[in-house]
Amino acid sequence: MRIYAGVTRDELEALHTQGTALAGERFVAATDDEEDEAAALEAAAEAGDAAVVAELDDEDAPIALDDVDSIHVDADGTGDLAWYARQELGAVLEALTRS
Repeated sequence: MRIYAGVTRDELEALHTQGTALAGERFVAATDDEEDEAAALEAAAEAGDAAVVAELDDEDAPIALDDVDSIHVDADGTGDLAWYARQELGAVLEALTRS
């Protein structure tokens, strides 16, 4: 199941440095339709400093780094979300520090 979670910079830092699983406010798209998925992503982004997209068997399970598909951040304040792969978590943290 695809989960969209709004998370803070501190949560991402703990995931990056300590492997601490993410909780965050969670959203699930109403359908597999692209518009519903975009709405869930936007809702997650509004709920935190970044939106994490993860694949989980249980929507309430903690989100480990291996579960993360992508991270989305409004890095320049335009409202457009930049896409980052999980391997780019360090770059996400830098972007959030600058904004």
